[in-house]
Amino acid sequence: MPAAPPSPIPAGLGQLAGCDPACPDELPDLLARLSCLPDPRRRRGRRHPLPYVLAVAACAVLAGAKSLTAIAEWAADASDRLLFCCGAALRDPDRPCRAPSEATVRRVLQRIDGDAFDAAIGGWLTARAAASRAAGQEGHPPTRPVRAAVAVDGKSLRGAIRSDGRCVHLISALRDDGIVLAQREVDAKSNEITAFRPLLDPLDLTGAVVTFDALLTQTDHAKFLVEEKRAHYIAVLKGNHPSLHTPVKDLPWKEVPLLDRTRATAHGRDEIRRLKAATVPGLPFPYADQALQIVRRRRSLRTGRVSIERVYALTSLTVYQANAADLAERVRGHWAIENREHHVRDVTFGEDASQVRTAGAPRAMASLRNLAIGALRLTGWNNIAAGLRHHGRDMTRPPAALGLT
Repeated sequence: MPAAPPSPIPAGLGQLAGCDPACPDELPDLLARLSCLPDPRRRRGRRHPLPYVLAVAACAVLAGAKSLTAIAEWAADASDRLLFCCGAALRDPDRPCRAPSEATVRRVLQRIDGDAFDAAIGGWLTARAAASRAAGQEGHPPTRPVRAAVAVDGKSLRGAIRSDGRCVHLISALRDDGIVLAQREVDAKSNEITAFRPLLDPLDLTGAVVTFDALLTQTDHAKFLVEEKRAHYIAVLKGNHPSLHTPVKDLPWKEVPLLDRTRATAHGRDEIRRLKAATVPGLPFPYADQALQIVRRRRSLRTGRVSIERVYALTSLTVYQANAADLAERVRGHWAIENREHHVRDVTFGEDASQVRTAGAPRAMASLRNLAIGALRLTGWNNIAAGLRHHGRDMTRPPAALGLT
């Protein structure tokens, strides 16, 4: 069971959402992408263009709006120039731009095609991120190409309870920098398993490493990623797959050398992570080449209580395609979703406390939060709460951050 030697890793992820690298000024702007969405409203009686209403809502959420009422209030306070930048139609000479009312915002977000809306947002964020990364590497190419990482994980909107008592549940694909590439709503009568393939199908994942939890560790998913998407995977194993989990757990891990050890102190605890990897022929899972053991030792800084967790996983990456540090980084990146994405949406945006629950509005609000978080990260904000406060103090900042100037 040899340790993984350091080796160059092919460049990954290609161009997600079908966007070629370009300068930001050469890319389709947000309004252009939103204008491709089908308008769910009847043609008669439309007062505001669909891209305009969505752009105003995006600016308001980036300024800290957490409800439909807050979005309408931001729009009512915006100047004509800002509304024009968001795509307002010029109708009344006395007041060139009219702000959409709360009722208009509500109707649009309730009826908007969620899949098309998320695709437009993911495409815009991906194109901007690729352009920024290319500009940052100009003249300073990386010493070693790195595979891009995509983490797939689900999240329930606990405040958005349907009439049948179920919460709205979303599944998302996130880049390693916290940008949401794609998002889908899980059908109330199904689970994340059926939404996995439709979520990733539109994305170009060539060369990427896709990580997912035990629920999504399915034979069909592994074949789909390797055979159709030309990607690799790291699949977590738990007791819900005894035919996989037991053989991997019973491997002679004590004889396998420790390949990676990291330590971090955050969120009131000290955590040590250890990773071992072993090449195991004949694993009963498609394209699985290595088995992983990750041991997480946590110590509470307040109480001193220690807990130890052992996690097992399978990966299609060979020892020549990824060394131990690469594998550990991908696993840590998947676990970081809770802090980089879910915690931000729950605490900073108050998503679980949101009472928006009618039709497609909960998902649309989640999409707008994803757009706000991605725009802030692309402009250098690691502290999302501070970024929202910054953009909330000046109404000209949200349109500028979204390229609506």
